[in-house]
Amino acid sequence: MNIIPESFPATRVAALARLTHFAPRAGQAYASGRNTDPGPDQAGAVSKLSPYLRYRLITEQDVIGSTLGRHSLPAAEKYVQEVLWRTYWKGWLEMRPSVWTQFQQERGYQRDSFPNARAIRSAEAGETGIEGFDDWARELVETGYLHNHARMWFASIWIFTLRLPWALGADFFLRHLVDADAASNTLSWRWVAGLQTAGKTYLATSENIARFTNGRFAPRGLATTATMPADIVSPEIRPLPQATFFDAHKPAYLLVTPEDLHPESVFGASTKINSTGVLRDPETLWGNNASAFVEAATEDAVERVGKAFKCPTTVLGNLDTAALIAQARAAGAEQIITPYAPIGPVADALTRIAPILAAEGVPLVQIRRAWDENFWPHATKGFFPFKEHIPKILKDLGLSR
Repeated sequence: MNIIPESFPATRVAALARLTHFAPRAGQAYASGRNTDPGPDQAGAVSKLSPYLRYRLITEQDVIGSTLGRHSLPAAEKYVQEVLWRTYWKGWLEMRPSVWTQFQQERGYQRDSFPNARAIRSAEAGETGIEGFDDWARELVETGYLHNHARMWFASIWIFTLRLPWALGADFFLRHLVDADAASNTLSWRWVAGLQTAGKTYLATSENIARFTNGRFAPRGLATTATMPADIVSPEIRPLPQATFFDAHKPAYLLVTPEDLHPESVFGASTKINSTGVLRDPETLWGNNASAFVEAATEDAVERVGKAFKCPTTVLGNLDTAALIAQARAAGAEQIITPYAPIGPVADALTRIAPILAAEGVPLVQIRRAWDENFWPHATKGFFPFKEHIPKILKDLGLSR
């Protein structure tokens, strides 16, 4: 039995219900309890909305709009900022795509060359003898989820106590997290390791773990110093790709990918969509937990999108370029439109097929959300300069007063 559909029912209705339940607690209750990980079977202060946000079954705008409908921005500041960390990571990586490329190269290199494969296997199996760490390794594999604080502790112990390559730890998370995300996962591991912010590492301590697990764990023998990488190269910043405009009246084939499973809030009802394909391609995902969630979410998206745009809607088992062209032509489409896919495996796949589609006369047009258009340009430095823009942007979007 797969635990993912039970823990995270993969429908927009379920996501909205979870949001409605959480929103009243997004103020002081969240701020005071957000760092505590009470255990996988215990109610905590966090929302556990990350899988739904990851695949945009609900959007950041949905979540923050609901939150600020019940709380003032100062009262819910911690939660609003937590949601916007995800937005910030996306924008930061979008302007530094070489970091994603370098991670993939480093992961491949370490897989082939790291001399202690047994240590990696022991860490992934939760057989290191380190209290807490072993429990989180098993919890991750079994449930597809870890509390954010536990993710930080785990990464710190992996890197500084066990002295294992950070890229293989990030890969372990990607292969098991239901909310596996190229930006949030890669950049969070880099931050712990001291690669993301110059002069800053994250060192887990027994005291901090004991305090914020309510005494469940107090591991001994953790590293007391965090050795930073010798050479930290600042990645080159590229401008954000220009926003793409499309003719909403030109007949289109809508491609829905796991990067954005709520296209109804991207394209208006007036968009001339003749047919839709919802991609459920295991090559664009990392592991069984993410795949199980997306498989169920795909079925939900097919039903919703078909009703919203009143057009035939099918599931695409993979990103077969010839089949995509054939479906678009059969629908009389002159373009293939899709919500913008940020840096990650879906974006990599779309980049590969875009020239082929253009050559066949059905160009691929990616449309970025207004949310990303407003926030991403401010992810040029650290999060603290980024967060200074939050109040004004939220006000401009009509979400706060």
